[in-house]
Amino acid sequence: MKVLWRYGSLRLCSAAWTQCLGRPVALLRRLSMQRYSIEERGRPNTTEYRLYFKNGDGKFISPFHDIPLHAGTEENNDVPAKKSKSNWDKTVFNMVVEVPRWTNAKMEIATKESLNPIKQDIKKGKLRYVSNVFPYKGYIWNYGALPQTWEDPSHKDKDTNCRGDNDPIDVCEIGSKVCSRGDVIQVKVLGALGLIDEGEMDWKIIAINIDDPEADKFNGIEDVRKHKPGYLEATVDWLKSYKVPDGKPENQFGFNGEFKNQEFAMDVIKVTHDFWQDMVHKRSECGEIQCKNVLIGESPFCCNEKEATAIVHSAASPGESVPVSSEVDIWHFLRK
Repeated sequence: MKVLWRYGSLRLCSAAWTQCLGRPVALLRRLSMQRYSIEERGRPNTTEYRLYFKNGDGKFISPFHDIPLHAGTEENNDVPAKKSKSNWDKTVFNMVVEVPRWTNAKMEIATKESLNPIKQDIKKGKLRYVSNVFPYKGYIWNYGALPQTWEDPSHKDKDTNCRGDNDPIDVCEIGSKVCSRGDVIQVKVLGALGLIDEGEMDWKIIAINIDDPEADKFNGIEDVRKHKPGYLEATVDWLKSYKVPDGKPENQFGFNGEFKNQEFAMDVIKVTHDFWQDMVHKRSECGEIQCKNVLIGESPFCCNEKEATAIVHSAASPGESVPVSSEVDIWHFLRK
């Protein structure tokens, strides 16, 4: 079958292209998944395992710094591209999926490593897995981060009096599809929850994948209550309890655990994006955060493609995965 059109790894024959002409939005949504790819280094389920990111041009990039926050932004610019005035556009952002729903490995963007690959968190020399706290199996959403955001630890939140947790802002994606580790998806922001994690402000953005078949039904936090009853309550319960099996106290919340609306969430994202801008342009202290990037030309941390490739090739060679301990499958029952 003759290929008429190609975008990255996506190839369309003439018949498929004709069908897509009438569905440009759906096509663009699928294309968003093709803009980035991942390269594994090290053996899965080991401390050396890393996921590095490439853009559509095959360049190794940082998912923290080089993937734009705003969906539709030009890759070579950290300033949002001109967008339409629709509410849809304003509330849609790129999300880097770190942890697929129902899985336990606590994967995260390695903010203190060059090019910020995804790696598994380590506690006391051991790989970290979240416990299964009945009735929840692993994470109950696709969990990840908004690129080009940073919760500045020098900033004290005016409402909670807590400082930022020094990470990109977190996202709980509530759509029906189970994503894959390293996916870059576009999500519509619905609201926010102010988790206080060991005294640090740790915002959780509630969002839905725009490719979800029911995405049009969700335009604010109340739509989650309406169409997915119990999900927000489960989100609070999970975040409050997930560290208890490890001997930690329950997490606390700002605003008494109240979910804030879409407008509030958008303000939080804007503020954390501004903090990131200051950091990556060296207008604020970044501490141990690694700001090396490939595409932000005005950043003093910008490096060339050759240097980025050398960083990835210096990581451990890929290999077969190591079996996961059976302890990960244990269920924990907590008294309420």
